[in-house]
Amino acid sequence: MLGDIWTVFWRDWIVLRRRLKKYILSRMVSPLMFLIAFGWGLGRSIDVGGSYIDFLVPGLLAMNSMNISFNSIIPVHAERIYHKSLEEYLIAPIRPDAYVIGKVAGAVLRGLISSAIIIGLSYLFGAHFSVTPLFLLVLTLNCAIFAEIGFLAALYISTYEEMGQVNLYVLLPMSFLCGTFFSTAALPDAVRYLVEILPLTHTSYLLRSLSGAGDYSVISLVVVVLYAILGIVAGTWKFRRLTD
Repeated sequence: MLGDIWTVFWRDWIVLRRRLKKYILSRMVSPLMFLIAFGWGLGRSIDVGGSYIDFLVPGLLAMNSMNISFNSIIPVHAERIYHKSLEEYLIAPIRPDAYVIGKVAGAVLRGLISSAIIIGLSYLFGAHFSVTPLFLLVLTLNCAIFAEIGFLAALYISTYEEMGQVNLYVLLPMSFLCGTFFSTAALPDAVRYLVEILPLTHTSYLLRSLSGAGDYSVISLVVVVLYAILGIVAGTWKFRRLTD
């Protein structure tokens, strides 16, 4: 099982390693714009009971790891629909769940590399926050959740244009509403109750609390873990169905 997972993961790592310099440089652009526009610019006029950039960085990490992990696994859609190379994995002597975990792990790696870039840039911008083992675990779980959502979307959706709609209707609202740039307490109750069902909200809560005082909500941690487990189970089930 571990050997099968490593085989799938290693293939994605080889592709990333060949483009690593370009990947790192490209991942610096968006965080820089957010840190300048919101951290230095707009953030100076926002009162969050402390430094806004310290408030912003955990939300930015949650949002960025969501987008990067989701989009990193989208090539599975092209392999299934256009390249027809997914069949190679279906007939290969590896376990279906090993393939799913290996692809998710590859997307998680990309998300964590991008997150490390944001953390480094944030310190240069004067942010103050702690990176603990539990902080890294939550960040990794968030990457896994949205990699799993991307994997499911890649297996269900038939056209590339529809993949863009997932970004529009799912990722974009979460990027701005799930406690990334402002507290969800500012939202109307009906919207807030809906937003607090979503995984990114709990990730934002956890990262923000863990980066500061260190206190955290056990409920939010359980929610994030359950989303990650549900995603890998659903992805494995759907991938197995392709072999039926």
